[in-house]
Amino acid sequence: MELKFRVAARISRPAHEVFEAVADPDKLSAYFTTGGAVGRLEAGETVTWDFHDYPGAFPVEVEEVVPDRKIVLRWAASEGEAPNVEGGEMTPADYKTRVTMNFTPIDGNRTLVEIMEEGWRENQAALQASYGNCQGWAQMLCALKAWIEHGINLRADMYK
Repeated sequence: MELKFRVAARISRPAHEVFEAVADPDKLSAYFTTGGAVGRLEAGETVTWDFHDYPGAFPVEVEEVVPDRKIVLRWAASEGEAPNVEGGEMTPADYKTRVTMNFTPIDGNRTLVEIMEEGWRENQAALQASYGNCQGWAQMLCALKAWIEHGINLRADMYK
């Protein structure tokens, strides 16, 4: 069984605006990376994302970027349950997962955003970690929609 998932949302903004809300570190920091993002998402770059619920900045390798259409990232896998889950403990793993984000224009000024993550080992700890990441990406899409459409930061003070 291959461990992977896909989450999606429709955002009522043009693809360029939605893409920039992810690629631009200042915009991403306004609604998702609660500890901040450093570096624009450009192919060949390594940027950092920091989250209050997972302290410590994560290096994020930018593998591919097609402006306004696609972003492909790789980052270190962890295995186990998230520390913010009672009794949860994650441990670093010696491999990376791949995250693919697609931005598809629909209905004129709307965008379908799809996020897929894949590449976990096939074991229980990796399965648990994939569930946590699936939750995180779904939350990211909700936060993106609330922020870009209504100026609301859903994650403000959620973790500190």
